[in-house]
Amino acid sequence: MNRIRELREDRDLRQIDVAEKTGIDQKTISNYETGKTLPDSYAIVRLAEFFGVTCDYLLGVSERDLKDVSAVIDDLEDVKKRLSEIQKFLNKK
Repeated sequence: MNRIRELREDRDLRQIDVAEKTGIDQKTISNYETGKTLPDSYAIVRLAEFFGVTCDYLLGVSERDLKDVSAVIDDLEDVKKRLSEIQKFLNKK
């Protein structure tokens, strides 16, 4: 689970800091980060809440953390641009 490590390091936190805040053992967090074990649903939810990200982002399913308002705005702008291009294409026909 490289995202866990990335999120932790981005926030200048130690594994023990995350463990204390989430109630997940430090060794367990280490095992998640190294891929020795996978987090269960309880741990996924706890970690996502702690880091302020979606479970999809934490698991690597999504490349963007849609809890981040600026990411949502960027996604909507991309959709708006694509819709405009489709509309222009359809108007040419």
